[in-house]
Amino acid sequence: MSGRHAEGAEGAQAPAALTWTAVAVLAMLASTTALSQFFRSSTSVIGPELIRDLSLSPEALGFANSAFFMAVFLGQIPVGMAFDRFGVRLTVVVLSVPMAVGAMMHGVADTGMQLAAARFLVGLGCAASYTAGIVVIGRWFARSHWSTLISWQFALGQIGLLLAGTPLAAAVGLVGWRFPFVVMGCVAVLVSYLFAHIVRDDPPGGAPAANEPATKVGALQGLRQVLSTPGLVQVFCLYMVAFASLVTVQVVWAGPYLHDVYHLDTVDRGNVLLGMALVQTAGVLIVGPLDRLFNTRKWVSVGSGFLALTAMTALALGPPSLPAAVGFLFLLSGSSAYGGVLFAQIRSLFPVHLAGRSATITNMAPLFGASVLPTLTGFIPPLFPHQGDGYSPLAYQCIFALLAFCLAGGLAIYLTVKDAKPRTASGAAPAGETRTDAR
Repeated sequence: MSGRHAEGAEGAQAPAALTWTAVAVLAMLASTTALSQFFRSSTSVIGPELIRDLSLSPEALGFANSAFFMAVFLGQIPVGMAFDRFGVRLTVVVLSVPMAVGAMMHGVADTGMQLAAARFLVGLGCAASYTAGIVVIGRWFARSHWSTLISWQFALGQIGLLLAGTPLAAAVGLVGWRFPFVVMGCVAVLVSYLFAHIVRDDPPGGAPAANEPATKVGALQGLRQVLSTPGLVQVFCLYMVAFASLVTVQVVWAGPYLHDVYHLDTVDRGNVLLGMALVQTAGVLIVGPLDRLFNTRKWVSVGSGFLALTAMTALALGPPSLPAAVGFLFLLSGSSAYGGVLFAQIRSLFPVHLAGRSATITNMAPLFGASVLPTLTGFIPPLFPHQGDGYSPLAYQCIFALLAFCLAGGLAIYLTVKDAKPRTASGAAPAGETRTDAR
């Protein structure tokens, strides 16, 4: 994405208020995010069923889930270039094809590799789901509204997480786990059709942005400029493990953990995952404004990360009682919602002309972590003897311990970075900073 996109609608004919057209556009952006969130998290509640029906090893389960994030990761730079060349609307509609095909492939998968291929295709289709909102909101709305509207997009998109909890578990109890994915593939087609007919890259009456081909040299130059920015690596280290540690628990191991250690059935597991999604949504809305309240991004992130580390460490020390385990999972979900603050801190490192490229590359850090950690943790369960279909409680403790170690390492490196305050002593935003953070 180019810096032109990040400059957005300020000075253009952006709506002063939320017209019905603007509301419809926001609803479609939230719908694409919700689809991504559903497909991202849907395998957690049915993890034991996937292990049973597809004869999956823990390594295969971890790899299949990593395939989704690897596809999203690999798609970031091409998607940013497609936004520049063809526009958001066309890019999202084209990517809906692999999303729908991959969703339906879930319904016919018979092996771990087929499941991984299905999840890779779905991940490729979801590669533009979040960044599309950042670009469209930047074009449609005045700069002062960006932070709030992107937060709304993300919060409404959490509906996908909610659907991947109790509703999916209930559907699995009625028709099995395959048919719901076929249905969601059809939903993806419907959302794509509505997106094509409702969303426009520019607001009514606004001057269309001239799409320019992004050359290979230009893309590499932008990448080099962004990656050489002082302070970026330290923030990346925490951003990468903060998201990835939550995803590894929420998407891969929470369902099997609750099944193997506490013997919860599908619906009960779905209820816990639904609660985790609700707490995470609340966390996004609560944690996001704290940097403005306390005028610090660094220490909001450190405090949130410390709470997440506390929850992960408690789960690693030994299987607690079921209510305590659920409480720690909820604490992990709510306290891990500081990604928007880290995103804003990274954005503050760049001038306006690098805003778009920095946003795309920034999004790659957590996706890379989420591509690696699920696969890495999949090698742990076979190291411990277990009885029946479930894994040893000690294996789960080691999984949580590894994630806690990674999170602690990210926090230690992040502590060396300079704070990026939302406003100066005079109360103004720092010079050159554009408020494009997804809070």
